[in-house]
Amino acid sequence: VQLQASGGGLVQAGGSLRLSCAASGNIFSINNMEWHRQAPGKQRELVAAISSSGRTNYADSVKGRFTISRDFAKNTVYLQMNSLKPEDTAVYYCAANVWVAGTPRNYWGQGTQVTVSS
Repeated sequence: VQLQASGGGLVQAGGSLRLSCAASGNIFSINNMEWHRQAPGKQRELVAAISSSGRTNYADSVKGRFTISRDFAKNTVYLQMNSLKPEDTAVYYCAANVWVAGTPRNYWGQGTQVTVSS
């Protein structure tokens, strides 16, 4: 199973970006899909998550600005980021809990850089 993230880049404060992450491989089904981020010198943190039923949750720091969604047919998760702030600058990682050969396993994407300039 591979997760391929894309959509990062450089944006000015107040701008928007949309991240995508597509899962591929020997997938039976996917449980949660998540976005995490890690800023320089800080621990990786959960930004947003979406369950197999579509239930979402967000870190307090991004509520009202970020929206997570998923396309079940494409095994893809998205993160729409609006009203970006310099403190959103980080490497963003997608993660998924995937049923493979009867066992749920966690997988991570390679990370995509998001830089917000002031």
